[in-house]
Amino acid sequence: MSALLNLRDVWVEYGDRIIIENLNLDIDAGSFVSVVGPSGAGKSTFLRLILGQEAPTHGKILLDGTPLIPECGPDRGVVFQRYSVFPHLSVLRNTIFGMECAQAPISGRLFGSARRAAEAEAIEMLTAVGLGDSLHLYPAQMSGGMQQRLAIAQALVKRPRILLLDEPFGALDPGIRADMHALITRLWRDYTLTIIMVTHDIGEAFSLGTRVLALDKRRHDPHAPHRFGATAVYDLPLEKKISRAALEQVSITIDELGNN
Repeated sequence: MSALLNLRDVWVEYGDRIIIENLNLDIDAGSFVSVVGPSGAGKSTFLRLILGQEAPTHGKILLDGTPLIPECGPDRGVVFQRYSVFPHLSVLRNTIFGMECAQAPISGRLFGSARRAAEAEAIEMLTAVGLGDSLHLYPAQMSGGMQQRLAIAQALVKRPRILLLDEPFGALDPGIRADMHALITRLWRDYTLTIIMVTHDIGEAFSLGTRVLALDKRRHDPHAPHRFGATAVYDLPLEKKISRAALEQVSITIDELGNN
């Protein structure tokens, strides 16, 4: 694998508050990076940087060696914990909507052969996520797991190289989460994706990821807590499955970091 993303001396500051400091990472194409850490450790900010929703205050981010423009692009898709679906659109229309905005930004609608091609792509992706028989349902008629499958289809139908997941399964029941784990693993392999997933579930991080990245503050000053930002305190490649005892130890260590 080769490095797809490079973060070099990345800092994010909001006024005099430092969120991320001196973050240096290389993320390989085709990897599945699980990002963990306590609340407030900059995990969502990290995803927004890669998505292009914001730019670093200092440092640079490279995608394939080219500086990443601070704007969302079709090479990056995102799925959030809350289902990012449109309640007034059917499953098929929800999935086509992104393609219509990209291909017909003024009218927001496709017609003729372009419409048929978009529908074919959408149906293919919906079938891949297990919604091939639910094309004409509306979100209110669907379970939480089905809505999250729809959100994944929305993200993947534009064929992104990088899929960003922000606590995507946190609101799901355990049984549905297991099904979603199997789905995202299959899609990652079938579509040769690079996935970066934020999760609070340590077991989920290790079972799905090829690499676990822990973000937290290295330094804590009770007199000026806002002046120290988070960085990568652990970076663990997972070439083989971690033992339960090691998993519990890592979980305890990360919890302790968050409580310091």
